[in-house]
Amino acid sequence: MTTISDDQLFTHASRAKGKVVVLTGGANGIGREAALAFAKYGAKVVIGDLDKASADGVVADIKKAGGEAVFSQCNVLDWDAQVDLFELAISKYGAVDIVVPNAGINEAADLARKVEIKDGRPVRPAMLTMQINLTAVLHTVHLGLHYMTQNRAPGDWKSIVLIGSMASWQAIPLAPQYSASKHAILGLMRSLHLTLAQDNIRLAVVHPWFAGASSLADTKILPVGVKVVLAGIPLTPVSRIAGAIVCAAVDPDPATAGCPYVLPDDGPVMRLDKEKLTLGVYKLLDERVQRIESFVESVKFTVATVADISRIFGKGLIVVPVVVLAIAVQRGLVTLPF
Repeated sequence: MTTISDDQLFTHASRAKGKVVVLTGGANGIGREAALAFAKYGAKVVIGDLDKASADGVVADIKKAGGEAVFSQCNVLDWDAQVDLFELAISKYGAVDIVVPNAGINEAADLARKVEIKDGRPVRPAMLTMQINLTAVLHTVHLGLHYMTQNRAPGDWKSIVLIGSMASWQAIPLAPQYSASKHAILGLMRSLHLTLAQDNIRLAVVHPWFAGASSLADTKILPVGVKVVLAGIPLTPVSRIAGAIVCAAVDPDPATAGCPYVLPDDGPVMRLDKEKLTLGVYKLLDERVQRIESFVESVKFTVATVADISRIFGKGLIVVPVVVLAIAVQRGLVTLPF
């Protein structure tokens, strides 16, 4: 685990200069602070949000400070609106370099208790939280990966920063959709980062504690009972969360791609080394997955070796792959995953 001070969050921020940032939910809160932070370091910011008045204000603030920004009114649940957002980035600035699917909401339905009945039958509950916090994020990532290929010069680095939560690690009582969606965001990062790294696309996720309110009493996501239990716990500064987003996006070290950036309180950001589940039954599963990965890598090496030998001695060596694999297993160079 690496602790990152507020100053260190912007160590590599100069790499944002000239980059085109597409950021949903950029009109208020964390999104607004992130947009301003990227613009401060020379990025061209494309904001998508439903709140036109606030978004126009962010764009005006950026331009007043000498930066570049545009806004597209965007409901992230509307696929075409998201496409329009990315098309605006391409038409205005010619590229998409950094994508931050920041738009999200708190718990929008009480799945645990309230069941609405109509004509004697249960009514399907609203799944708005899952739709915005997960499905829409998947759409933003999907579109981002497409538009990142347009006008991309060889060697250009790209970046996607997902917005998780401490609820990605510890579920919030009475907020099942929010907790499930944020767990899923962590899983999305863990699933994609190795694949994207091969194409020089960074992927990371920022996990903030509750922020944006003066106290837990003003934090709307929590039910009253939970607020009482958590009373007195400090909140995370929004500016620090924005700094973590910038840091996660521009860090040049490939080893930090695929890492969670965690802000569990009002203290400094902590970057976790490639997070793994290593407790209880998860430890057993993790060890087995590692054995399988080791086996696959060994097979790839063996196949490559056989291919080289075949090219040297001719294509008639049909039994060579089996023989080489058997020798590798016998000598302990390859461990079978069973």
